Amino acid sequence: MESRVQPVVRDIHIYPVKSVRGIRLDEVEVEPWGPAGDRRWMVVDADGKAVTQREQARLALTAAGTLPGGGVRLSAPGQEDLTVSVPEPIGASGVSLFGKKVKAIPAADAAHEWFSDYLGVEVRLVHLDDPATRRPIDPDFALPGETVSFADGFPLLVTTRASLDALNSLIAQGDRPHEGPLPMNRFRPNVVVDGTEAWAEDDWSRIAIGELTFRVAKPCGRCVITTTNQSSAERGREPLRTLGRHRRFGTKLVFGQNVVPERPGVIRTGDPVRVLA
Repeated sequence: MESRVQPVVRDIHIYPVKSVRGIRLDEVEVEPWGPAGDRRWMVVDADGKAVTQREQARLALTAAGTLPGGGVRLSAPGQEDLTVSVPEPIGASGVSLFGKKVKAIPAADAAHEWFSDYLGVEVRLVHLDDPATRRPIDPDFALPGETVSFADGFPLLVTTRASLDALNSLIAQGDRPHEGPLPMNRFRPNVVVDGTEAWAEDDWSRIAIGELTFRVAKPCGRCVITTTNQSSAERGREPLRTLGRHRRFGTKLVFGQNVVPERPGVIRTGDPVRVLA
């Protein structure tokens, strides 16, 4: 049975540096490759491989405030704040994200030193200078020419509050109820929708948010980051334990939907969400 309540956007988040703390916004410009300012920066190791909370849970405690022009202001426990400007678009080098090479521009040395000092290993900070050309979406789920930022695979991730409530109910009935209820930040969405039925998003193929339309590309397979407390960086077993029992789609443990904008524009909290197909 469909909900009679008009679903609406409850929250909007961006993550300026991949795997660091999110920022809540009242509105955001949606670009073809994702929300403006979302995941245009990424930490990589000495070999150029992406470093995320999968390898370094303490990235959850790092914040990156956005600055005019695309720069960020970094902060983390025990570290002095650091302002990082967008580097000049020269000296692009290949970095690796999920085994695929992407051209990116290194940040200033001070940014490399800041993250290396905080994480205790040699890392660098890089910037995605040209999201329109650098990283195509997986062609199995993309239209020609579609690209994405340093997000895991798609421009936006949409979750629903009702599904989180349902998942938390399942966790409470399981063998690790003390790990719940989990907050939505475990799932690091861009858009949180209120007013749907639980798991309604499973049936979406095209939606409208405000005046913009989005193609629903595929369900979001979840990883160990969801088990990381975003306030303490401590890991547990949930929600993967419960997703494995109740939300296994093939080989993936699923929560949320990956979507691709059909045109650029602005979305806002409170915008109505309509299922078009």
